[in-house]
Amino acid sequence: MGGHRRRGQLGPAVPIAPGARVDKFEVFFDLVFVFSFFIITRATAANISGRQLLHAGLVLAVLWWIWVVHSLVATRVRLGEGYVPVLMVIAMVALFAFALGLPQAFSDPTGVAGGPMLVAISYVVVRAVHMILYQHVVRDSPQERRQLRRFAPELAVSIVLLLAAALIPPQIGDPDKAALVRDGLWITVVVVQYATGFIVGTWGWGVTSAEHWTERYDLILIIALGESIISTGVGGNLLGKPVTWPAVAAAALGIVITAALWWAHFDFIGPAARIALHAAEGAPRVAMARDAYAYLYLLMIAGVILFSIGNEEILHKITDPAGGIAEAVDGPAVPMLFGGLICYFAVNLAFQLRTLHTVSWTRVGVIVALAAALPICQHLPALGTLTLAAVICVGLVAVEVLVMSQSRHALRSAVFQERTSHEAHEAAWRARWHDVPESDEPTAP
Repeated sequence: MGGHRRRGQLGPAVPIAPGARVDKFEVFFDLVFVFSFFIITRATAANISGRQLLHAGLVLAVLWWIWVVHSLVATRVRLGEGYVPVLMVIAMVALFAFALGLPQAFSDPTGVAGGPMLVAISYVVVRAVHMILYQHVVRDSPQERRQLRRFAPELAVSIVLLLAAALIPPQIGDPDKAALVRDGLWITVVVVQYATGFIVGTWGWGVTSAEHWTERYDLILIIALGESIISTGVGGNLLGKPVTWPAVAAAALGIVITAALWWAHFDFIGPAARIALHAAEGAPRVAMARDAYAYLYLLMIAGVILFSIGNEEILHKITDPAGGIAEAVDGPAVPMLFGGLICYFAVNLAFQLRTLHTVSWTRVGVIVALAAALPICQHLPALGTLTLAAVICVGLVAVEVLVMSQSRHALRSAVFQERTSHEAHEAAWRARWHDVPESDEPTAP
């Protein structure tokens, strides 16, 4: 094992194989995104407004583009092998600094530019690490080098725009005009980034391991769902207060809704889409990976974050001594909770359409039910609002389990056969370790 490395050296970068899975270092790297999602949720919940939601969407979009570029690098090289983890740790530090600067990225535009500059410089470092690594990996592939050069304008323009968003607004005397310029520059960054994915196209790219790609994106969605659980406990102001039954019931309902969101994607749609990506080849596979995973997952995560903020505000109402479970929830909490759920299910339906070319009437039904329940819940007590949302989401799960039982059984049977075959192959290969003769000499550490 490890015979390709020489003693005293980290070793070369190791390419991805067609059947590669996510390794442990990639999961470790994702811990920075856990912190980033937490920062975005906390900063938005602290002062909910239309402009604040716009800012949250912009920083989430730029953060997600970093993730997309990161996943592209991971399609070519194993991030936990050779010298690559060293570069990835540098990227982790820069990404952590990027997250730290996010709350100040849209602070007083005429004030000190320290926070916005930290965001811009950290972005430069992260993108530079990814660019250097990918350039090294594809150095022997002229076709991929040409395709990589097509992304150079996006990289240069986004860096210039973020630096401009940090440096120009403080030079403008009018705060409103300065904020408008800053927001316009950030919006331009997002448009340039995501338009590039379509302009560059699929020629020259490849998704070597569909298994690695789908697993990578599924894990980041689970991280976002985990952030909603954190918001329930931390953001809901449940810590450090006497335990009350209404608070426990509200927290439990929040967990149930989060579990229903998980089930709605990972019980049937996610595994079926994984098989669809495996079945696709060439440009269709790359296009599906881009559209369904790189783009639509962003909107699903945005829906989860909106739900988390709305759920948090409702929990605040329940735990507030001045409020209580009998009072209706004022403000944006209920629209954000139901809007986040509608966004999640609607985008998940679009994901199903893009990958499986089908539309489930149950998903259309849950979107209609949530939209109809929104005006009703604005007049219900806080606990009643969470209860109705939970009933609708759990109802979707229950109906699909009953109605789609044959399809679920066929899919799970195929997935189980694949898994057991893979496990049997691994077990047979590892059995060779038991046949290695023991040496009388001590083994060097």
